[in-house]
Amino acid sequence: MPGSTNTLLIEGSFEELSDELAHYIDEIRRRQGGDGSSLQTDIKPILEQGQKDEALKKLVTGSAVLNAAPEKEFIAAYNLLIHLVRQSPNLDKFLPKICQNLSAPIISSPSNGPGLALAVLTTIFNILPADNETRYHVFMAILRVVRGSSSFDALKSQLKSMDSWVEQWETDEEDQRKLYLSIAEVAEEASEVEQAYLYLLRALRTISAEESSSDEARMLSIRALKAALMHPSHFDFQDLTALDSIQALRKSDPVYFELLEIFNAELLDDYNDFTDEHDGWIEKQSLDTSVLYRKMRLLTLASLAASTQSRSLPYQQISRALQIPSEDVEMWVIDVVRAGLIEGKLSQLNQTFLIHRSTYRVFGEKQWTEVQGRLDTWRSSLEGVLAVVRQEREKVIREKEREFKDLESRTNGTGGGSGMGTVGARRPTREIDIGAD
Repeated sequence: MPGSTNTLLIEGSFEELSDELAHYIDEIRRRQGGDGSSLQTDIKPILEQGQKDEALKKLVTGSAVLNAAPEKEFIAAYNLLIHLVRQSPNLDKFLPKICQNLSAPIISSPSNGPGLALAVLTTIFNILPADNETRYHVFMAILRVVRGSSSFDALKSQLKSMDSWVEQWETDEEDQRKLYLSIAEVAEEASEVEQAYLYLLRALRTISAEESSSDEARMLSIRALKAALMHPSHFDFQDLTALDSIQALRKSDPVYFELLEIFNAELLDDYNDFTDEHDGWIEKQSLDTSVLYRKMRLLTLASLAASTQSRSLPYQQISRALQIPSEDVEMWVIDVVRAGLIEGKLSQLNQTFLIHRSTYRVFGEKQWTEVQGRLDTWRSSLEGVLAVVRQEREKVIREKEREFKDLESRTNGTGGGSGMGTVGARRPTREIDIGAD
């Protein structure tokens, strides 16, 4: 598959190698019971006159028979042709025909043919400069071979380079759309639902606002909408509603657009009203009603969880909203958690679902109002907590002040009692009379 740039090293002059390839093509023709014409004879005078492009024209035209070359010689024969073509200043003139030949069945090796063709196409892709727009056409040929051989796995790892390739090739929006649609079709046939939808969406994004009401835009939009509805793990429809071509369905296909709006933001009751109003329409559009009902129930439970102020959902409320028996509630909650729409914990004892995390399907005025309500509730709770903390703080301060005063009072009381006496007090003197002898 496409990778880093490769180099072909083949010895010999252009004339010698052209003559050798022409002789080889003649040999294959003879094996197939050809008309006896000789390509080698036809190009000899042309080569003598130095008309390389004319000789290449005949070689490339006759190269279709290389698909009948023995398996061991197939890649070598095509590499020789590619080497000769690269020596022309008009490389882009010859490569499309070679790619077309390689996209056709390889007669000599039906089982290994696709692998051989992909090996040669990969060589062509890799020898071209990164910004050469011919790489686009080579890659389209690779997609045709991959599609015919159901070998999407060999291509998947290369898709990560697609954005940089498209930028380097400077392809216009129409060519980008063809490329993305081809990848989507290959992925769809390989049951790669996620990749198929991703590239179908990319194709839709190449449609300008001016073209959004065209027949092509309408068909692609309906195709993408149906893919999103039937995708088992696609729950966010904002990627579709943001596109001009999808918005154009509001006028061209109002029923489809109504269904999109229901899956984008509404609940199971609204979906039931839709099916009652448009009885049989779902089946006529080849949509699986069981898939749609399951997805609608999961989305309804997600919306219910996101809009619940208490963060606790009773089983009874879930049963009523999803229109299911109460004994099935836990199964549906587990499914919606697995889908990544909500997180929480089931309480069988209290028959409630405790919500840890939920996500709004859409975010508009209604959701802002709900958020404001929750913020007001949290603010009130925080104010209550702060009031309690403030009261406790004041209580602690008062206790500290009282303890300090008690300590001070006890200290003063000890200093005024009996003991050594007051400092500086004079002791009473004893008088002694001294008489004369």
